[in-house]
Amino acid sequence: MAQMTDTARPTMLAIGLVALGIFCAIRLNGIEPSRPQQASSDSAPQGQMPPDFEQEVARVVAETDRIEERALRLMTQTTQDPEGQIRTLGKLLLFDKHLSVNQNEACSFCHSADAGFTGGIQSLNLTTVSYPGSVRTRFSNRKPQSYMYAPFAPVLHYKSLQGDFVGGNFWDMRASGYRLQSPSAEQAQAAPTNPVEMGLPDSACLAYRLSKAPYSKLFEQVWGADSFAIAWPADVERVCSTPGPPSDSDPYPVRLSATDRQRSNHVYDGFGLAVAAYEASPQVSPFASKYDFVQAGKGAFTAEEASGYALFRGKARCNECHSDDLPGKESLFTDFTASNLGVPRNPALQFYFEAAPDKRGYSSNPNGASYTDTGVGGFLNRLKSLSGQLNPNLQWVGLASEFDGKFQVPTLRDVDMRPNPQFVKAYMHNGYFKSLKEVVHFLNTRDVLPACKPGDPGEKVICWPPPEYPTNVNKTQLGDLNLTDQEENDLVAFLKTLTDDYSGNFQWIWGDNRKTSGPMPSRLKKRASRGTPEEIASTNANPSSTLRRP
Repeated sequence: MAQMTDTARPTMLAIGLVALGIFCAIRLNGIEPSRPQQASSDSAPQGQMPPDFEQEVARVVAETDRIEERALRLMTQTTQDPEGQIRTLGKLLLFDKHLSVNQNEACSFCHSADAGFTGGIQSLNLTTVSYPGSVRTRFSNRKPQSYMYAPFAPVLHYKSLQGDFVGGNFWDMRASGYRLQSPSAEQAQAAPTNPVEMGLPDSACLAYRLSKAPYSKLFEQVWGADSFAIAWPADVERVCSTPGPPSDSDPYPVRLSATDRQRSNHVYDGFGLAVAAYEASPQVSPFASKYDFVQAGKGAFTAEEASGYALFRGKARCNECHSDDLPGKESLFTDFTASNLGVPRNPALQFYFEAAPDKRGYSSNPNGASYTDTGVGGFLNRLKSLSGQLNPNLQWVGLASEFDGKFQVPTLRDVDMRPNPQFVKAYMHNGYFKSLKEVVHFLNTRDVLPACKPGDPGEKVICWPPPEYPTNVNKTQLGDLNLTDQEENDLVAFLKTLTDDYSGNFQWIWGDNRKTSGPMPSRLKKRASRGTPEEIASTNANPSSTLRRP
């Protein structure tokens, strides 16, 4: 069952009305928006921005700064082995906003830790779904995908017997991993030069910014003392402060010699691999959910959760795509394939409003409202990419039409992680669903309930709009599961056991060594402490010591 899912009940209608009330009433309080070091010249995004857009963006940026500052303090106060060094470097890279064109957006801006390393702004989850880039008027076409457990994906490959692509990162699998043999490393490399994300015009700009970072020496410790021995041109600061994309006639606007370009590329690869090392660490992928405790014999499911797990492995057919392997193993709850679930189009996506060129002449979506996301098939057919590698295998081009409309089966681990129980997350590639109950109800009743138009009364409760992409829809594992309302609820209860906070205090994962409020199996203690010296040093950290950028 590729991200979870009786016919409609009055209680479901009530839930829908409550959700609508929450949507209309939401006015999150935030801090005053801060100015980036170099602001975009565009005035405001088109489309329907939530009223707290600027305040919430500023709040996330400020929280990112605090996490980076703590990591910088720990870097200077901890003697680290090589594993600890590369993980700490990866964390610093993920939380450094200065690696974006306007020095205002870190990778983690779209991947908030307390929301399961996905979108951490509720009002955007409820509206635009995608998040703004360093140029704040530019938005991507999809919901930010979590990178918890992403490093466990294999290098993208095609299994001809089952007719499936397996592996890679991103919803469309385009971070194939073929070059670095690490899909998560190549996923990390896609954001800095994506015009609708971090927006750098040249990958060399990342190397230049890193050479000025307060942790540049740590980078050199990990990847070599000559990493930044690059003769930068006099105009590098101006070039790297100009949002991409570069022109087709000048794809590498930072003028470097062949030797320096090679060294810059080495830095870019080191960036991706360090990020992947941090994402693979217990600070991001800890295997510390209630499910893990139960499998280790250190916990027990409630009756509702146990029923949900039985449904997950049986009647609901979830584990046919979200594989849980055998009890006792560290299950990843994905088979790393792709599927078209028939998810309806989400007309609120900000990407549909990106047709007109901005003040720099760039349009991220010239097709405007007529745009259709073809998913994996689009990646296989793509001749040019500003975000991630192209299809590495020409033989796969002929398979593209079979994968149009398909998207990667995500892990279900931490699918319910959120900063508080009331926080609203978005689900699926286009964020059409706003709760796990909606997801489960859809996968249960997609082919049973009547069709309706977006916005019709009863949408998501007693009727469903048509699929965004009607070809290649999975009609085998979902659509008519014949689950009762209670069984849907039981499935949701089980999915919540996959959240990595069963100890009662998630701070041991983020690097705080304070005592947790619940038991931790010995095998998990070993995972949590291995190669994470930040956890050991944090209790001795001097909160008054800070590092400033030059």
